[in-house]
Amino acid sequence: MKPVEELGYEAARDELAEVVRKLEAGGLGLDDSVALWELGEALARRCEEQLAGARERVQKVLDEAASSAAQSAD
Repeated sequence: MKPVEELGYEAARDELAEVVRKLEAGGLGLDDSVALWELGEALARRCEEQLAGARERVQKVLDEAASSAAQSAD
């Protein structure tokens, strides 16, 4: 697996789903469970970063479209 900070949204989401699956299956030792939990937290943060970036891009396009429409109406 690539470093978490290099993963795109889909890859991070898929890795996070796998971490959750392993944790829910149980049977892991404490150290392994904690390591997986930490990885899951990092993956969740990466997903949120990717989503926040997408929201910002969409908002920028919407703002530009609204500004353009307002200028056209003048």
